Amino acid sequence: PTCLYDPEPENVLANIAARILNDFRQLPVNPGSLEAQPFPHTLKGGPTNFYATTGEQGFDVTILGQAVHLTATPANYTYAFGDGTNLGPTPAAGYSIPEAEWLNNETRTSHTYTNTGNYQATLTTSFTGTYSVNNGPPLPINGTLDITTPAKTIHVWKTEKALVADTCQENPNSWGCPGAESR
Repeated sequence: PTCLYDPEPENVLANIAARILNDFRQLPVNPGSLEAQPFPHTLKGGPTNFYATTGEQGFDVTILGQAVHLTATPANYTYAFGDGTNLGPTPAAGYSIPEAEWLNNETRTSHTYTNTGNYQATLTTSFTGTYSVNNGPPLPINGTLDITTPAKTIHVWKTEKALVADTCQENPNSWGCPGAESR
C-alpha cells in the first residue's frame, strides 16, 4: 500500500495568510471619485465642499487552489487640494450638499482657496481588508491599500461687486455687460 498524502502536509491557510496582503494590493479596487461643489469653478475666499464617492467592494479569487473572498473597505481619506494644503488622513468621506448651501456651508471636508488659479485636487483613499477562505470566518488583512484618484482641475475665481444704475438692455456699456469696457 502507498500513502496518498504527503507525510508533511502543506499548511494552506498559513501560506494564504503569508501572501494575502500582496494579493489584496493587486485587486482592481475602484477608488471612486473626488467630487467638489461648486465644480469646476469656485470662488476665492469661499468654502468648496469636497467629498469621496466610494464604498465597500468584494472580490472572489482563487489562491493556492482555495476559494477566497476579499473585502476592501474605505477607512481613511486624504484630500490634497492642489494649493499645498491637505486634509487627512480622516475617516470623513464628506457628503453632497444642496446647491443653495454651497457658498455659506462649510463642511468637515471643505477647503477655502486663498488665491485665484487652477489647482489639481486629488483624493487618496486608504482601504482596509478582510478575507475568508472557503466560506470560513472573515479574517483581517494586516495592512492597507492606498489608491489615489486622477486629479480634478479646480478653477478658483475672484468676484467683484459694483452698484449699477442701468441694465445691459438700457446701457450696453454698463459695468458687467458683455462687451463693456472693464474698469
